[in-house]
Amino acid sequence: MASYGLYTHIQSNKRRSVALLIGLFLLVYVLVYAGAIAGEALSYDASPEWYLRKAWQDLLEAAPFATIGTAIWIVIAYYFHQSMIDAVTGAQDVTRTEQPRLYNLLENLCISRGIPMPKLKVMQSDALNAFATGMNQKQYAVTVTTGLLAALDDAEIEAVLGHELTHIRNGDVRMLVIAVIIAGVVSFAAELIFRVLLSGGFRFRSRDSDSDRGRGGFGVAILIALVLIVVAWVLSLFIRLALSRSREFLADAGSVELTKNPDAMISALRKIEGRGELARATSAVMEMCIDNPREEFADLFSTHPSVVRRVEALVRYAGGHDPGPLQLPAPGQPSSSDAPPTTTPSDQQTFPGPWSQPDAAGRSFLPDRAPIGPNGPWGPSNGQSS
Repeated sequence: MASYGLYTHIQSNKRRSVALLIGLFLLVYVLVYAGAIAGEALSYDASPEWYLRKAWQDLLEAAPFATIGTAIWIVIAYYFHQSMIDAVTGAQDVTRTEQPRLYNLLENLCISRGIPMPKLKVMQSDALNAFATGMNQKQYAVTVTTGLLAALDDAEIEAVLGHELTHIRNGDVRMLVIAVIIAGVVSFAAELIFRVLLSGGFRFRSRDSDSDRGRGGFGVAILIALVLIVVAWVLSLFIRLALSRSREFLADAGSVELTKNPDAMISALRKIEGRGELARATSAVMEMCIDNPREEFADLFSTHPSVVRRVEALVRYAGGHDPGPLQLPAPGQPSSSDAPPTTTPSDQQTFPGPWSQPDAAGRSFLPDRAPIGPNGPWGPSNGQSS
């Protein structure tokens, strides 16, 4: 269905996401069927047709157990996934006293839109990244790295927080956590079947099967089982990518809608670009981050659209200005947020955007307006007019 405007895009994306999750869940039964084929092939010497019929009967008998097992896996992850993520990343809860700057920025965003305040966590890392987690209002949490806090100014951090809050508002976090859980079931089952096939299980085949079953179908049955396993695993990967990639553009747009500041979102992405690798994080955690630098196969299997594409969308649809790739100082050095961002000649504008840095004379300009002095349009901050 066609989408018109931000909110209809969000609703359309939710419908597609539900369909993708259903497809991901069905892959569990595909793997059960593949396992049944392999099990029958390892137990009997029969024709391919007999293997397929018998495996179908096995699937019908095993389907309730597969459903219950997957549901138990989801329930366990529902209650303990945040603890597992914190154990992997080392993130810690922080209060207003410990992080007043970060806490106030997040609280102001939540108050402005009537959003319940999620938990706030900080991860000790030089990487520039952030992510949201949780399955319900009581569990939602936003985690940022210390490197992000050091490199970004207040407006940029606010944009990143708005991005993560949008993921929470749109239900992206819950969807992605469920998708990661189900994909984990698929990966676990696929690896288990492979190990059974490669661990010498062939010798358990029986040679005294009924004569009406036929002979010579072992190799064909094993090949069918392997193909089903590979197809299920690849489809689970692409479904996870589709869930993650399609939501990043909407989260960027939602951040601009919250902060009214597209330039801050653009400059935050440019600073984060290529600097978000969390060494201790698993691939599942990286999928939840604002940027995932673990790209492979020329962006084919990347979980996020490139920063360039995201910036282009913000420039085109939100009216932002792209400063181009930014150079940041090494960790421990003064932050580049205190200096004007570098730009490439192709990105130069005839005038800076409303959130850009002042010129050499200390003035900023708005389009079609007179120059504004270094103290803003209302004069010096001490209340005296200039």
